[in-house]
Amino acid sequence: MKQVPIQPARDRKARKKIRSWWLKQLHTWHWISAAISLVGMLLFAITGLTLNHASAISAKPVVTQRTAALSAPLLQQLHAPFPADAPLPEAVAANVASAIGLDPRGHAAEWSDGEVYVALPRPGGDGWISIDKSSGKVTAEVTSRGWISYLNDLHKGRNAGNAWFWFIDVFAVACILFTLTGLLLLQMHARHRPLTWPLTGLGLAIPVIIAILFIH
Repeated sequence: MKQVPIQPARDRKARKKIRSWWLKQLHTWHWISAAISLVGMLLFAITGLTLNHASAISAKPVVTQRTAALSAPLLQQLHAPFPADAPLPEAVAANVASAIGLDPRGHAAEWSDGEVYVALPRPGGDGWISIDKSSGKVTAEVTSRGWISYLNDLHKGRNAGNAWFWFIDVFAVACILFTLTGLLLLQMHARHRPLTWPLTGLGLAIPVIIAILFIH
């Protein structure tokens, strides 16, 4: 009587159990990373198109000017010695922010004998504040180039601040995790999907060929 081998069947069951565990883990981390990076990927894909066609998208800058005046006690604070890139004194900065709606607190200022100048660049535009040290006149200007320019600058991380800097790092890690788990899922399902590796190879070959042949 022929005996049926038991060990190979157990091995297959163990391998199937391990494969099932890995599939569950990969699917879990794939959808988590997809959920975290979904909106960011959509934003960066859209702004990738707008940046690629920036010359065809017209934007008319809108410039707004504002003026105010410092009181004598606040103006007196500007005549104390300051390092070349020191920010405005807290009381002066708070008064300017309240008067003209631009907040210079924490921004480096350019100090000269007759003027204090604070540059306030921002995504999608620009801004600055100038204070005349003799009269106390505050002059400010804000330039806006529209929502497309704003989103394009977010794509580049231009003048977007520390919070956006860290968001891009977290978003990049989520995208890497999404991509790697997707690659491993492709590998685990490739046996039943013959086009998996040809299409993956094509995704690699197209940018490489373009870079070699057409980018000089």
